[in-house]
Amino acid sequence: MAVKNILMLVGDFVEDYEVMVPFQMLLMVGHNVHAVCPDKKAGETIRTAIHDFEGDQTYTEKPGHNFLLNATFAEVQVEDYDALVIPGGRAPEYIRLNERVLDIVRHFAEHDKPIASVCHGQQVLVTAGVVEGKTCTAYPAVRPDLERAGATWCDVNDTFTNAHVDGKLVTAPAWPAHPEWMKKFLQVLGSTIEP
Repeated sequence: MAVKNILMLVGDFVEDYEVMVPFQMLLMVGHNVHAVCPDKKAGETIRTAIHDFEGDQTYTEKPGHNFLLNATFAEVQVEDYDALVIPGGRAPEYIRLNERVLDIVRHFAEHDKPIASVCHGQQVLVTAGVVEGKTCTAYPAVRPDLERAGATWCDVNDTFTNAHVDGKLVTAPAWPAHPEWMKKFLQVLGSTIEP
């Protein structure tokens, strides 16, 4: 398996499982992953939030962990990365206001590099203008944004455990989809795990 350099865009109150689990899974299989946050440096932390599905009309939100950044946002050279990961949670609603974040996303889309986005991470894709003509999924509350941006909605099942691939874009509705989302992302990356 060729080792890939993967960039992960995060911010305070990113969903805990959606940053921790993919970060660890991708490292575990041998890829290099750099987690960066606008205006923060390697060695600093971001706060996370845990979103849970407990039978209410939407998810509940609880304090999560501190997540250690291992790269500096201002030093990112997009050409050095093979793929991009955008976790969900609260962070996407404000990191998408950062023009450099949007330029980074556009670079990956324009160069047909793999992008994995989950839950509210698709808000960043919408703002960057890279979903037109794509079929994708997200947390259901993001559906109107995706459709207004020209994407075709892919229905999710009741347990949020599926993921969808359109070319090199891999999307999922929420953290319960991690096994399927990461499996499909690894396939798009050309990664295989030998028994």
